[in-house]
Amino acid sequence: MNKPPATRQLPLEFDHDPASGRDDLIVSDRLSAAVSIVDRWPDWPSPVVVLAGPTGSGKTHLASIWAELVGATRVDIGKPDPMVLEHAALGPVLIEDIDHTGFDETALFHLINAVREHGSAVLITSRLWPAGWNVRLPDLASRLKAATVVEIAEPDEELLAKVMVKLFSDRQLVVDDKIIAWLVARMERSLAAARIIVTRLDQLALARGTKISRALAAEVLAEMDAGASDIEVS
Repeated sequence: MNKPPATRQLPLEFDHDPASGRDDLIVSDRLSAAVSIVDRWPDWPSPVVVLAGPTGSGKTHLASIWAELVGATRVDIGKPDPMVLEHAALGPVLIEDIDHTGFDETALFHLINAVREHGSAVLITSRLWPAGWNVRLPDLASRLKAATVVEIAEPDEELLAKVMVKLFSDRQLVVDDKIIAWLVARMERSLAAARIIVTRLDQLALARGTKISRALAAEVLAEMDAGASDIEVS
């Protein structure tokens, strides 16, 4: 596999001190719409934007880039809180992992109303589209239908290979392109899986004092298939 050409990039969120500047995120078709919505601020198509994508897809770091760019306040809507509405009145707000942490429907409804009233905006990250949040409050469901949803899809093999190179590089590791190609052809096609594999390979290579080889890569994949890996991603 040829080494991928240098491109303008955006960062993904990883555990091991990744390069996380605005120019380090790998931009591809799957991520371009999400990057565009960040870059378009404040010219958004609606005051409510939802970034929807699987674990490890980069939505958290994109949201962080946006929050820093616009000075947004991170809020928790697990229950009604007057302070949340005050934040929405003062400027943009960010709600992360809404489908994972849970939310109070009335609180979210009032937050969206406050954002609309004060000409502000709210960015929400989620693994699911709003239709999958099982909202029961009709007025909230109506508000969410008007939201702009930007989906981040699973990576293709080319992007996954680039991500693997970046993950190894973040750990100061140079791995043969043939090993990366071999892994990409056999692993689960997700950024979360790439993160687990790179972490585990680094651990085993350090523990055994060896280089990362195809045999070691095969061992890690077998370990994951057996559900034995103790590496977790958020």
